[in-house]
Amino acid sequence: MEGPNVSMTDAGPASAIAQWRTDFSRKFQFYLDKSTPHITGRWLGTLSIALIYALRVYFVQGFYIVTYGLGIYLLNLLIGFLSPMVDPELEVSDGPTLPTKGSDEFRPFIRRLPEFKFWYAITKAFLIAFLMTFFSVFDVPVFWPILLSYWIVLFVLTMKRQIMHMIKYRYLPFNVGKQTYGGKKSSGNSVAAD
Repeated sequence: MEGPNVSMTDAGPASAIAQWRTDFSRKFQFYLDKSTPHITGRWLGTLSIALIYALRVYFVQGFYIVTYGLGIYLLNLLIGFLSPMVDPELEVSDGPTLPTKGSDEFRPFIRRLPEFKFWYAITKAFLIAFLMTFFSVFDVPVFWPILLSYWIVLFVLTMKRQIMHMIKYRYLPFNVGKQTYGGKKSSGNSVAAD
C-alpha cells in the first residue's frame, strides 16, 4: 500500500512561511556577503542610520533610556573590537598571543570582535533602537543630562583601562604606524647581473 501523495506546496501555510523565511535568509546572506569588501560604503550606511536615529530622538524629545542602553551596548562592542582575541592577562593559550617582551617574535593582532561583526552588530543595534522609538512603552521619562554624564564617565574609565592594557602589553589594534613588508616579487626571469 502506498501512502497519500503529498507535495511540498500542499503542506499548508506553515511550509510556505518556512520556505519564504529560508529564501529571505539566503538572499539576505548573499547581499551581506557581497557587502563585505566595501568597508567605506558599509560604514557610511551605518553612519547615515545613526544620524537618522539621532534626528528621531532629537525631534521626538524622548527615548533617552533607549539611547543610553544603545550607548552602553556600543561601548561594549568597541571594547571587543579593541581587545585581542586572547587576553594575555587572563588566558594562557597555545594559539597566537601578543608579544610581551622585545625579544618575542611578531604575532599579528587578532581582534576578539572582527571588523565585519563589529559593523553588523552596530548597524543592527541602531536599527532596533530606531524601531523602539515608535513604541511609547520605551519612552521612560528620565533626566537625560544625568544619563549622558554617567555614560561619559563610564566611557572615560573604560577607555583608560583599555589604553593601559594596550600600553602594558604593547599592542596597537590598528594598522596606523605599523611596519609593513613587501611580499615576494615575481621570480619569473630573475637573472643575476654581473
